[in-house]
Amino acid sequence: MSTPTLRTRDVPPRAAFALEQAGVHPLLARLFAARGVRSGDELDDGLARLLPPSSLRGAEAAAVLLADAIAAQQRICIVADYDCDGATACAVALRGLVMLGALPANVGYVVPDRAVHGYGLTPAIVDLALQQFAAGPPAVLVTVDNGIASIAGVAHARALGLQVLVTDHHLPALGADGAVELPAANVIVNPSQPGCGFESKALAGVGVMFYVLLALRAEQRQRGLFAATAQPRLDALLDLVALGTVADVVRLDANNRRLVAQGLKRVRSGRMQPGVAALFAVAGRAAERAAGFDFGFALGPRINAAGRLSDMTLGIECLTTDDTARALELAQQLDAINRERRVVEADMRLQAELLLAPLLARQVGLAEGSDTTPAALVLFDPEFHEGVVGIVAGRVKDNLHRPTFVLARGQDGLLKGSGRSIPGFHLRDALDLVSKRHPGLLRRFGGHAMAAGCSLDEADLPTFAAALQAVAALWLQPEALSRCLATDGPLALEYFNIATVTTLDAQVWGQGFEAPVFCDEVDVLQQRLVGEKHLKMRVRHAGQLRDAIWFGHAEPVANRVRLAYRLNVDEFQGQQRLQMVVEAAL
Repeated sequence: MSTPTLRTRDVPPRAAFALEQAGVHPLLARLFAARGVRSGDELDDGLARLLPPSSLRGAEAAAVLLADAIAAQQRICIVADYDCDGATACAVALRGLVMLGALPANVGYVVPDRAVHGYGLTPAIVDLALQQFAAGPPAVLVTVDNGIASIAGVAHARALGLQVLVTDHHLPALGADGAVELPAANVIVNPSQPGCGFESKALAGVGVMFYVLLALRAEQRQRGLFAATAQPRLDALLDLVALGTVADVVRLDANNRRLVAQGLKRVRSGRMQPGVAALFAVAGRAAERAAGFDFGFALGPRINAAGRLSDMTLGIECLTTDDTARALELAQQLDAINRERRVVEADMRLQAELLLAPLLARQVGLAEGSDTTPAALVLFDPEFHEGVVGIVAGRVKDNLHRPTFVLARGQDGLLKGSGRSIPGFHLRDALDLVSKRHPGLLRRFGGHAMAAGCSLDEADLPTFAAALQAVAALWLQPEALSRCLATDGPLALEYFNIATVTTLDAQVWGQGFEAPVFCDEVDVLQQRLVGEKHLKMRVRHAGQLRDAIWFGHAEPVANRVRLAYRLNVDEFQGQQRLQMVVEAAL
């Protein structure tokens, strides 16, 4: 892994003081101020502080469409996606529509098989959706976490007489003239669509669907179906909303943090779907101490594994069943698939390292600080598994700090690529420029700033690699190609205790609101390898002896070193011990 430079976050003193005066813990006040929080009101995670559904373009029109469909007892088919955001969005839609009066027999779903159908609402998925109900075809299709770029699929559905509601959060497609191209759906709800003034552009797909349900409930309330005091409690779905939001690694702005905080509160108090409880159990995590980390690194990967290596219907059924025993059985299956995913991923990472070896070997002997690694990396091997390319791209990106695409051969013979980016390089926009410079090169592409996907002919791989590297060389300045780790500076000695870890773990941290990383000088007294790949250290910090561990790092460090670290509690045989989890050492 490339050695990062360390940067200490600025802490606006007035903001930190204002937060302390508002009753915020002094350490948290400093951490929150460094992340842009300016007042205690911003930390209010109450549901009443959520942005109103009325400000989300299309939400009210979607509410009318769905309210009419439910009143007419029409069949509604949810078109899901095969990742955790899509699975949780599907579960929220299925559960929420029934809560709001849809007959269970009239609400179904279809989810594409990654290898067979590809991504989104394709014409083939429309045809598959028409077969989901024994009583006859659906009248309404609702996409979740997809659909904004499904021009052909929406057109096919409309031609067959179906109403289409697109709920998505991805960026729209761009036409040949560079203008935004939207599908001809009856209604589109997407904070990223033109003309939408919704403040939280970072809303995940599951968050968009939850907002549609809020708008639907308001529409039904206006129609006199129930009073505000007796309306269905949609907050019962917030554990799913929180899980999908964290797992999709969207930016945790104030609105998303409120959604996640409310979901975590429900989980910690035991008020969660049976499938969520089962996933906590098989992951060996304590639901009563749930944190965002659990959603992102324990539950999310198990749901995602189904879509990567198997069938996402397993994940969706796990999240929608009310049978505790069935939920546990499905969670165990997802856990087994995730273990298989880890093996496949490890093999692909090894193969990726072999592909990169000649490139990295050319750097041996270079002057310190120089680097010949291309500004972007494109990796392909015939043995790569399509379902894991995104994970491997992320690992390579983390190690070498370069925008990275990893591609695998799909069942249709095309190469299917997944990319991950670094700050300052908008990956979807880069693909758009590549497509304009080389018309016809990319069969499909889409995504976000930090993650995107594409498909292309195998013969065009060298052209794609050269074109992406050219855009990266044009857009990325040399300083952007050096990894920088933001830290929160030294941690005062008074906060080196388990109570601090408890205080920090109770907060919502994640993408765009990163968990604290502290930085201190230490003397390394002992260091040894554990598990063959983790560096265990005993250090002296400010006269005190501390335990430290650097996961995934096997090289020894200097006797005097500057550590960037997180603070956590290591539990072993009923004993709790404070330890520093190292992120970098200089």
